Amino acid sequence: MSAALDRRTRWVAGSAVALALLFAGAATVASARGGGAAPAPRTPTAESADAGFARDMAVHHQQAVEMSFLVRDVTRDEDVRRLAYDIANTQANQRGMLLGWLDLWELPKTAPDGQGPMAWMADDGAHSGHGVEGMQDVQGMEGMDHDGALMPGMATRAELGRLRDARGEKAEILFLQLMTDHHEGGVAMARGCASRCTVPAEKRLAEGMVVAQRSELDLMADMLAARGASPRP
Repeated sequence: MSAALDRRTRWVAGSAVALALLFAGAATVASARGGGAAPAPRTPTAESADAGFARDMAVHHQQAVEMSFLVRDVTRDEDVRRLAYDIANTQANQRGMLLGWLDLWELPKTAPDGQGPMAWMADDGAHSGHGVEGMQDVQGMEGMDHDGALMPGMATRAELGRLRDARGEKAEILFLQLMTDHHEGGVAMARGCASRCTVPAEKRLAEGMVVAQRSELDLMADMLAARGASPRP
């Protein structure tokens, strides 16, 4: 691994942890200010973009954590293991924050009846096709399970099975390709929250996700190139 790539890996890792700590602190302050008072009038509803993003991104992050643990167990490459650890640690922390906000807002962690995954982003035609970072047609995704891929960029059950069975460099390449797709979908979702969500702390978290995951996308492109591979078309 080149010195430049090593510096980028360390920078991404440090930035991700710093962002997690920053947003965790903001959430703690917000919770403390709320105390035992009645919910403020601006508390999000179950159908809001704030709640939808929190629910969907929590599921999205959980799969990233799962994929990271899968590759950690099937490769000895320290660079890939370090990246997997950073992703798992950061996204597990962020997932806890998202679920914590739903608890704070006293909202369910499952979508309301009749509202499928990504419904909070299916309010206009700007997000169909490949218009937003290769995002799938969210209106066509409502209530659907694409072999386990509920949201943009998520791996299917078959792809997770292939990652589980792969070993060595083959596993590393597959992980980097799947996680590249996963991050691109996550960036699209985070940008959606940044433009739609109304809770300032959640908007800041979404904006931070975009920055951190774009940096990791650059890193993963370099790691794929070093292995004679590239992101999937």
